[in-house]
Amino acid sequence: MFNGGRHSKGDEKAKNFGAAIRRMLREMKGFYILIAIAIVMSLGGSILSVIAPERLADITDEISSGLMLDREKIARVSTIILQEPTENSIIDGEKVSAEDKKLFIEAMQRIQLQLSENGTVDESKAKDIYAEIGKLPTSIQKLIAPEMNYVLIRNLAFMMAAIYLLSAIMEYIEGFIMARVTAGFARNLRNRISRKINRLPLKYFDKHQIGDVLSRITNDVDSVASSLDNSFGTIIGEGSLLLGAAVMMLVTNWMLAVVAIGSSLFGFIFVAIILKKSQKYFTDRQVELGKMNSHIEEVYSGIAVVKVYGGKETADRKFDVINKKIHTANQRSQFLSGLMHPFMAFIGNFGYVAVCVVGALLTMNGAISFGVIVAFILYARLFSSPLSRIAQAVGGLQPAAASSERVFEFLDEEEMPSEKGLTAHINKKTIRGDIEFDHVRFGYDDGKTIIKDFSAKAKAGQKIAIVGPTGAGKTTMVNLLMKFYDINSGDIRIDGVSTKTMTREEIHSLFTMVLQDTWMFSGTMRDNIIYNNGPITDAEIMKVCDTVGLSHFIKTLPKGLNTDIAESDSISAGQKQLITIARGMIEDAPFLILDEATSNVDTRTEELVQKAMDKLMEGRTSFIIAHRLSTIKNADLILVMNEGNIVESGNHKELMAKNGFYADLYNSQFAL
Repeated sequence: MFNGGRHSKGDEKAKNFGAAIRRMLREMKGFYILIAIAIVMSLGGSILSVIAPERLADITDEISSGLMLDREKIARVSTIILQEPTENSIIDGEKVSAEDKKLFIEAMQRIQLQLSENGTVDESKAKDIYAEIGKLPTSIQKLIAPEMNYVLIRNLAFMMAAIYLLSAIMEYIEGFIMARVTAGFARNLRNRISRKINRLPLKYFDKHQIGDVLSRITNDVDSVASSLDNSFGTIIGEGSLLLGAAVMMLVTNWMLAVVAIGSSLFGFIFVAIILKKSQKYFTDRQVELGKMNSHIEEVYSGIAVVKVYGGKETADRKFDVINKKIHTANQRSQFLSGLMHPFMAFIGNFGYVAVCVVGALLTMNGAISFGVIVAFILYARLFSSPLSRIAQAVGGLQPAAASSERVFEFLDEEEMPSEKGLTAHINKKTIRGDIEFDHVRFGYDDGKTIIKDFSAKAKAGQKIAIVGPTGAGKTTMVNLLMKFYDINSGDIRIDGVSTKTMTREEIHSLFTMVLQDTWMFSGTMRDNIIYNNGPITDAEIMKVCDTVGLSHFIKTLPKGLNTDIAESDSISAGQKQLITIARGMIEDAPFLILDEATSNVDTRTEELVQKAMDKLMEGRTSFIIAHRLSTIKNADLILVMNEGNIVESGNHKELMAKNGFYADLYNSQFAL
């Protein structure tokens, strides 16, 4: 039902995740210093985080050694005692009596029976051995009992706490910086889009649905900002932790490192496959969201037409079709993306189990200490946990990649030609008001000419009417005069100055334009009338309103000129048109363009407005586009257009006397 404009080809092509991410990184060049600082902080925090398990391993080994008997110490004490078993002695500063020596020798004999053939301790007899040691005299226990270095353990514990605290501070700084980067990047995108809109030619908006453009500016930018905020910092922080954990594992024990890292390679392969499969669905979702916005904008803006023609079911069916496509794309993208987190969690747990099994075997063979196992269990967690979070963050970057391509596609659109070299200026106070069209040719598309050979002269102060059937090129000529489009060939001159040498802003400042379509914005009645004009008193505003017949309506409003337009539901289409006409009259410009400006007012009001316009435009040049030819009977010059050319010209009496094309148009208004 509502077709709107055409979608750009960029909406149909497949998107590439890697290329989109690389483009985003290039676009963030203004934040490279902050990103570098964040990376340094992240690396520092990660290095400290992976150093901590080494200190834990040292603490574990120190505690273990403090709980276990030292065989070398026992052997040395035994040798000394056996040399003089029946005499009192001083060993390592401790007084040991002959009786204590006897008890020690007997205990060693009983302990020897608890040992296996190869001299190792049978685990089932370890409790009995420690019980024998516990029965020895105090003098002997001081020589051979396990002893912990509490000072070293305390220092190591304080060092580990300091490491974790400093790591947390660095990670906080990194997170704070990345939040600023993502928020600043989104702000810059919105600023660039705002500037881009003003540089885009009108033909872009002729070929794109307004809803799709709005979706790129709002939904897609928000998606980029939120996804980057949630994912970009995570990838940097967790990537640093992943790299640090891998390095420390290789330094600590390469065999266990190969086991842990090797098991995770399957996860990377799986993530790559998922990214390739799911990215197109994220892109499809954003494209369909743009189509839905376009459909909703069209239906709601034309809700009266929809209701009058019973188009509700047709509009609903189209909405359901688009909504179904969004649902399908969203379901598939979320399903595939959602697979990454649980699968990476499984891979992480698998690597954790593999480390435990292989580490236990190495410990039994005496290849590594128990402290190394404890450290590696932490490393395995430090390695697998970032993998899982990175996979989740990469999944979160997919909608950002899809949205960013749509945003950058908009930013890469061809702009209007630069006007840096255009310096021509016309003083509004001294302008004469002559306009000349010299063999103008123009077409919206290559190979299709709309204005074929248009030549006309408008003298200062004249009222020029442009009439003709629909599609004759009337509005197109006004758009060319305003330099909304660049002509293909020929020239348009204002007081002999070519518009090709003038900037668009310069030209726009010379014209007041009142269109058929009324445009109102949220604000007071006063704000809408004086839009973008300098300080104007209420008396001046009311004088203009008196001229167009709007003052009575304003006086009936609850707050007069201070009434908020959005709060007043009683403004008719005709009254809105009068407001836009008053807005045009407020602006002091030498030229006036009325494009069907009185089409929404009744006949009596139209007559009043016409007289007001005649009085307002005395000494000024005006162009009037009208289908109701009765409104331009008093025009100084009427240009009759058909198929892009002027077929007749003259005033009303002259054209009627010719009994030609204009006469047929005029008489057709009264035909039954």
